[in-house]
Amino acid sequence: MNILVTGGAGFIGSHACKALAHAGYNPIAYDNLSRGNAWAVKWGPLVEGEISDISRVKKVLETYKPLALMHFAAYAYVGESVEDPLKYYENNVAGTATLLRAVLGSRIVPVVFSSTCASYGIPNEVPISENHPQRPINPYGCSKLFVEQILRDLEHAYGLQSVALRYFNAAGADPDGEIGEAHDPETHLIPLVIQAAKDSRPVRIFGADYDTPDGTCIRDYIHVADIADAHVLALKYLLGGGRSRALNLSNARGYSVKEVIATVERVSGRAVPFEVRPRRAGDPAILIGDSRRARSVLGWVPVRSELDIQIRHAWNWANSYELSRSRQ
Repeated sequence: MNILVTGGAGFIGSHACKALAHAGYNPIAYDNLSRGNAWAVKWGPLVEGEISDISRVKKVLETYKPLALMHFAAYAYVGESVEDPLKYYENNVAGTATLLRAVLGSRIVPVVFSSTCASYGIPNEVPISENHPQRPINPYGCSKLFVEQILRDLEHAYGLQSVALRYFNAAGADPDGEIGEAHDPETHLIPLVIQAAKDSRPVRIFGADYDTPDGTCIRDYIHVADIADAHVLALKYLLGGGRSRALNLSNARGYSVKEVIATVERVSGRAVPFEVRPRRAGDPAILIGDSRRARSVLGWVPVRSELDIQIRHAWNWANSYELSRSRQ
C-alpha cells in the first residue's frame, strides 16, 4: 500500500500524505526540502532527494515498490517563474521527465499529477471548465501544461495512466492543526492578510478598479484538505482501472480580495490595514472554476467550501506555528 509522494513535505503534498494515511495507504514523502518542511512529514518516511536524480528515484522505487506516484514536487511562484523561467523549465519539466523515465524503467504505475488552473491563462468565460483552451501566460503555467502533455504522450507510448488535477487557489490548513502553510517567501493572499492582522503592516491590494462588485479581483478558494481528499479519490479511481483524465478542483464560487480581508477581520477580531497598488499585468478580474467533472468522475464534493472555515483553519494554524517557532 505504499504511495510515492514527491514534494510530500510541501503545503499540499503533506496534506495529501495525511489523507493517504487516513485512507489506509503508506505515503513515502520524497522531497529535497528546498521549499518543503521536514516537520510536515508525519505519516510515513521522508526520503530526501531530487526528482532529477534518476538513480536515487530508481532506488526509492525498488525499495518501496509503490502502487502509484503522486507528483507535487515543483516550483510554484508565478513571479519567480517570469524572472527566472529556466529554473522552472529545468525543475518542473526536465525534472519531471527524469522522474517519469525512472518510473518507466522500474515499474509502470499510475500517476496523480498536481496541475494548476494557471494553465488556462486569461479566461474567455467563467466558470472555467476543462474544455477551456489552455493558454498559460507565465512560465509556471506553461511548465504544468508541458507536463500534462508529457503524461498524455506517455499514455499513448507506454500505457501510463494519469489524472491531472488542475486546482484553483489552495487555502486553509489542516483542520486538526497538525500542518499548514509555511512558505518563505509567502505569496498567497490569505496568509499575507493574516500576517497583516497580526503585525498591522498593510497588505498590498493590486488593483481596486476591476469590473467586480467591490473593484478587487475575485478568486475561487479551495480548502487544502478538500484538495488532498480529491487526490486520494483520484488514486483510487486509477487503481480501479480508471482512464486518464484532467479534472478541475474548485468550489465554483469566488470571493474578492476585500471579502478575504473582511473575513480575516471577522475571524481574528483584528483590523487589517491595506494599501492599493496598481494592477499586476495578466491578473484577470475573475477566476472561478467548474468542478462538475471531478464530482461526476471521482465522486468528490468539497466540504470546506466556506471562506470563513478556510480562514479560521488558516488563522488557527498561523497562531500555533508562530507559538511553536517561539519555543524553539
